[in-house]
This record gives sequence, structure tokens and C-alpha cells, in this order.
Amino acid sequence: MNRLEGRVAIVTGGAQGIGRAIADALAADGARIVIADLRGAEEAAAGYEGGLGLTADVADEADVERLVAETVDAYGGIDLLVNNAGLYASLEMRAFTEIPLEEWRRVMDVNVASMFLTCRSAVPAMRERGGGSIVNISSGTPFRGVPFLLHYVTSKGAIVAFTRSLAKELGRDGIRVNCVAPGFTLSEGVEQHPEVIAALRDVSVAARTIQRDQVPADVVGAVTYLASDEASFVTGQTIVIDGGQYFH
Repeated sequence: MNRLEGRVAIVTGGAQGIGRAIADALAADGARIVIADLRGAEEAAAGYEGGLGLTADVADEADVERLVAETVDAYGGIDLLVNNAGLYASLEMRAFTEIPLEEWRRVMDVNVASMFLTCRSAVPAMRERGGGSIVNISSGTPFRGVPFLLHYVTSKGAIVAFTRSLAKELGRDGIRVNCVAPGFTLSEGVEQHPEVIAALRDVSVAARTIQRDQVPADVVGAVTYLASDEASFVTGQTIVIDGGQYFH
């Protein structure tokens, strides 16, 4: 029997890359999938039986409220939320003194404030269902300290703190909040930026205990586990998936 049969899952940034791989895995485990993305949401959702694709900017309060409302209207509730949307590959690697304030704020809005907005909107629907699971996608970078991407690394570190604090707040509601932190992953978004691959691929592989490329499929097992009842006593945790580049 599928572990997530009949459960409703929102995956932000789910039209491609890691988000799409997560949505595929959740669907294969029986979940009904809602894809939220700036582009390609409807096309991606068409690949799932009863899937729903919604164009949404997860850093926009009104868009997030609409996303949750339309999901509840379509399926009657929300059981799972995967906060995957974020800015990374399009960011230029540069000294922190050269990062424009506008770009810093945009990274914080998309990578951190979006999770506040989605959780704030979705949690009431989860409470009505008697519980749920939230999985936030962070990164291995804040555990290692990576230079020349200070806004990105800072935002991903904030997600770990966000996860721990929210888990403490929501435990009594039967809502678990956990985090997955991938290493440098050859996702579709990354592959569109050869300069990022040139700068980070070889050094990342060389630093790993398991010395190979990381791909989106490497991340999905941890997410489906955390989404399922097999992780019913797991909350506030961060699972680093980077092939052994960092141990903590």
C-alpha cells in the first residue's frame, strides 16, 4: 500500500529540478499533487492523476493565500507541504561587498519569507485535518561556510533555524516540521548555468565521501520518509544529503 495514499501535497518550485523529482516521488507514493511555480506549473501537474498546477510567486502574500485557498477548494484540505522554491543558480558568485541590497532582499524573500508565508497559510488547513508534515529544503552550504554566496548561504541557514522553531510551535497540533539539506545538485536549474557547474562541480565531487555527481533523485527518499507516518516521531530535524561532504 502506498504510504501517502489520498494525502494532499503542495510542492513549491515543483515544475522542474529537485521539486519535480520530489513531486514525482510523492505521487508514486499515493499523494495528490499541487505544483506551485512561476512557470510551467500546469504542464508539470498534468503528469499526475488529478494533479493541480498553480502559477504563484511564493514570496507574494496574496499569491500564497490564493494557492492555499485553491488547494483546499480542490481537495478539501492539505496534509503535506514541501517548501522547495528558492533562488540559487541564477545568483552571481561574488564578494559580499559587491552584493546589491536589492538582490540580498530578494534572496531572503524567495528563500526564507516564502516559507513563513506558505506555512502561515497552510497550517490552519493542516490543523483541520488533525496534523500534517512540512518539509523545508535548505542546503549543505551553511554547515560548511561557502564564500561568495553570502546571501544564499545565510538564507539557507535561516531555514534550519526556522524549521527547529516552527517544529516546537506545531508539535501539539500533530504537525511535524523537518528539513532536508542537499549538496550541490545537478538539477535542471543548475544545468542552465554552465558557469556554476564549472565553478562548483569538480570541487564538490572531490570533497565527498561518495565521489560522484549528486542528482535530484538523491534527495527524494528523505523527503518521502519525512512526509510519511514512518517519521511520525521525527520533527525539528535536518537531514544533510551531500554524499558525505559534511558530517555533523
